[in-house]
Amino acid sequence: MDKSALLIISSAPDSATSEKIANSLVEQDLAACVNILPGVRSTYKWQGKLVSGREQLLLIKAPQAMYGAIEKQIEAMHPYELPEIIAVSIDAGLPAYLDWVMKRVPNESQ
Repeated sequence: MDKSALLIISSAPDSATSEKIANSLVEQDLAACVNILPGVRSTYKWQGKLVSGREQLLLIKAPQAMYGAIEKQIEAMHPYELPEIIAVSIDAGLPAYLDWVMKRVPNESQ
């Protein structure tokens, strides 16, 4: 029975995509909260070419038990062939906030 929270990081090419993903995750009770940070500049190599451009960063807070469903939802809604999806365990934080994250999203592990 896993009761830990995750910070899931993703990026999107524009505000329409970011908002669509964020709204979907919260409305479907997969995530407790999604922050959208505009104006992120990303530089990476894709298919052998240097790419640089503006993106929006999504910071998704959710119970670890929701990770699989969140990953599938982002992949289904994302325009990129290979979207960034990185999960980081939250080892510490304000207990009341982390409790809210865990209780905000219904899941079988609680």
